Amino acid sequence: VEKEKHRFAGPEIKGKKLGVIGLGAVGVSVSNDAASLGMEVTGYDPFISVESAWDLSRHIKRAAGFDSLLASADYITLHVPLTEETKGMINKDRFARMKKGVRILNFARGELVNQKDLKAAIEKGIVSVYVTDFPDEELLELENVITIPHLGASTPEAEDNCAVMAVKQICNFLEKGNIINSVNFPTCQMNILRKKRIIIANKNIPRMVGQITAILASEGINIADMLNKSKGDLAYNIIDIDNEISDKSIRKIRGIEGVTTVRVI
Repeated sequence: VEKEKHRFAGPEIKGKKLGVIGLGAVGVSVSNDAASLGMEVTGYDPFISVESAWDLSRHIKRAAGFDSLLASADYITLHVPLTEETKGMINKDRFARMKKGVRILNFARGELVNQKDLKAAIEKGIVSVYVTDFPDEELLELENVITIPHLGASTPEAEDNCAVMAVKQICNFLEKGNIINSVNFPTCQMNILRKKRIIIANKNIPRMVGQITAILASEGINIADMLNKSKGDLAYNIIDIDNEISDKSIRKIRGIEGVTTVRVI
């Protein structure tokens, strides 16, 4: 063991700069833990939720932009979902902006990193180590790549937690209309109910919100709060109102071309 320990030597993380890309539940936990270990943590997430912002330690700095985070970080860790926008987001242009010798950890999705560009970045010395739990044959052939099994949800506790989380999110949807972690709908949540709440799903096309609010105004219904989010071809609206809404108004909203679902809570 003593003879071979040099194979496992590496720098200390205290005082090093960590860039966290994606500040959801996992990204926030990683940021807070890393700050507790003495790292200088900077986070980047243009879509951070209010809940995540509240959970984030005051010691975490907010990145001025994606490129500025890449340029300053000694370590970079990825915590974003795989979408058409994020696929291959770490590519040759992004590698070119990183500090030489950066260490990258990717336990989110393998496809976030362009492997051809990663290989070139490793050969140039831009990336000194790449760690991931999404191994494949191409990665196994690269030097300075550490691949480990994908064990994130393989513990008994994780399986129980996933079941509890699913039940809570379904209850949240049924009782408040909130959507969290949907595959095809945007995350959309308002946690304070007024007298009534209208939930509307529709195609993501122009003038939908205007048509909906025009109907409510024509019926003398005041909007107390409203949230509209979109994802791909779909949009989702949560509208809190101060007074009752008639079946006639609901039918009018359902009659708008492009509206797929209307629900009143």
